[in-house]
Amino acid sequence: MESFSLILAIVVVTALAFDFTNGFHDTANAMATTISTGAMKPKVAVAMSAVLNLVGAFLSVEVANTISKGLVDEAGIRPEVIFAALVGAILWNLLTWLVGLPSSSSHALMGGLIGATIASAGVGAVHGDVLVTKVLIPAIAAPLVAGVAAMLATRLTYSLGKKADGEASRKGYRAGQIASAGLVSLAHGTNDAQKTMGIITLALVAGGTLAPDSDPPMWVILSAGVAIALGTYLGGWRIIRTMGKGLTDLQPQQGFAAQTSAATVILASSHLGFSLSTTHSVSGAVMGAGLGRKGGVVRWSTATRMFIAWGLTLPAAALVGALAEYVTGFGAWGTAVVAVFLVASSAAIWKLSRREVVDHTNVNDTDVTDTDEAEPAGVVTTAMAAVTPPPAGTPAQEPVPSFPAQATAERTPTTTTTV
Repeated sequence: MESFSLILAIVVVTALAFDFTNGFHDTANAMATTISTGAMKPKVAVAMSAVLNLVGAFLSVEVANTISKGLVDEAGIRPEVIFAALVGAILWNLLTWLVGLPSSSSHALMGGLIGATIASAGVGAVHGDVLVTKVLIPAIAAPLVAGVAAMLATRLTYSLGKKADGEASRKGYRAGQIASAGLVSLAHGTNDAQKTMGIITLALVAGGTLAPDSDPPMWVILSAGVAIALGTYLGGWRIIRTMGKGLTDLQPQQGFAAQTSAATVILASSHLGFSLSTTHSVSGAVMGAGLGRKGGVVRWSTATRMFIAWGLTLPAAALVGALAEYVTGFGAWGTAVVAVFLVASSAAIWKLSRREVVDHTNVNDTDVTDTDEAEPAGVVTTAMAAVTPPPAGTPAQEPVPSFPAQATAERTPTTTTTV
């Protein structure tokens, strides 16, 4: 009984550690566009996002129930299985953070859980219908829906604001970006914090502490909300740089359209209990906003690397989760070996990240001095520009208001930085 209590405590602590990595890994989803356009200072932006993530964690438990009750068979799960799943998810989060790629923490968690469950109880313990309808289909649909919505919203925004006063427009879109960023943060807490709640609840059921089909206890909701808020405040600056500057050059109008579209998709999915990736939604919205502005360029080389990471997330986390479950199957010493491996690997990744620090002071540095010359418009961007007629009576390239900090950055070449 003592060893069981210890393993259950280890699972809970590891789940909260994953929630923490989820927070700083996904800060970019809410705040990258706001920071990149200069609407908010970086530290203020992540502080606001952290608070709203915490608030969002208390709004719903539908996604938590999808994880704890629907994805795998509770009867075939031991606490060690959940621990192994979390190891796979945490390591994938840290690796993608190190290279600055926005990948799905949600899919990393579910991949780890699926792999560990199959290694422990077989393929039959995974509910394939839930996996397809509430995980895989939303994973494909979310970036497409958010991208199309953001593209249309961007065009509408520019059309409605083309005759607006420059200063008034600047202030209006600054306020709009702050509000929409807050909405994304709230949606992120509502969706992503619940995944950790679901995992902890599943562990408590597996350990006999909770009855099957139980909702998350209040202490689980609170601890998961605090963990993701602390991670958010830390700020995943490497991914913020990629999301804000690496995919496309965003103007305030585009940032507002992208964030509003993504927040709508995320909140709707949370209400329906879909375990949606906020990363997929926001990334799709950012690319849609890039295509929606006349003359906008999406950097498809960066997008391609991101798509590859998305495709690898589920199988990579599943493989690590399965291997970790195999080792924990040898007993207490096997669990100890996996725990030491997780801590050592995490420390090594952190040490590698210190070779070139990315933080709030340099998050808006870009990789090139002239992004349009460095990567010309691709086939998709060119096609979109060709079928988008310029507004009547306006030049092909619409003048857009920009914040003073952004205007300065456009006049002065930035230092080349590699993340």
